[in-house]
Amino acid sequence: MITRSLRDVRWVLTWWTAGVSAFIVLYLSVYGNIKQSPELYGPAMLAKFPGPLRDLMGGLEDMTSGAGFLQTVVYQLFVPMLCIACATLLANRALATPEETGTLELIVTLPVDRRRLVLARFAALVLSLLVLTAVTLLVAAGMVTLVSAGVPFGRILAGHTGVLLIALFYGTVALTAGAATGRRIVASAVVGVWVVAGYAVTTIGRSVEGIAWLKWVSPFHYYSSGRPLYEGLPVGDYLVLAGATVVLALTAVLAFDRRDVGV
Repeated sequence: MITRSLRDVRWVLTWWTAGVSAFIVLYLSVYGNIKQSPELYGPAMLAKFPGPLRDLMGGLEDMTSGAGFLQTVVYQLFVPMLCIACATLLANRALATPEETGTLELIVTLPVDRRRLVLARFAALVLSLLVLTAVTLLVAAGMVTLVSAGVPFGRILAGHTGVLLIALFYGTVALTAGAATGRRIVASAVVGVWVVAGYAVTTIGRSVEGIAWLKWVSPFHYYSSGRPLYEGLPVGDYLVLAGATVVLALTAVLAFDRRDVGV
């Protein structure tokens, strides 16, 4: 079942991997110009941005160092959001889309254990995202070397591990919502609301005392607070993301097993 699931999404995965890789190449290719003009892109220029915008972009503390530029243009917002969108699409194609088209109802009439079916679809999601992040990791590492950004491969690996984990978390959220409701729009809406709220709380909300505490329920807090590009792999934070993903996957198994498909 895992092989069949992977075969069904191979072209979607190929195009998303190519798109994210192209984004990384495009944005990192300009780093050479920025590094050569620190007076234009240094702290004085960044201070001109409004405070909320700086917060939204992770603080915009440094654009001229390799790690600072990589954090701002790759790992802060755009690449994780692209990978989350891909994960949501893949998760919806696992359960919610087949149920809406009627094909899943046919599958569950076969002698196939429902729990095994959900676990197989989850495993296919994991493997798909591993392919996406492995390829884009190599692209990012290659571009960092090409533009002489000076970020060690271990730090890039740590940052990319976070991308994998947060994309897998939200993909599993979509899988769980699809398993519980059988509706793509519901699964996508749950992910969309949690992504926007979670990112806002972790960035803009950190300076708002009344909601700052909500960072503890935001996946983005565990994704970025450890500063992997600067300090290496944040094991504790990443374990929280991985553990929450496992809990969601088990919830998806139970929800699908107890529900009438197609109703």
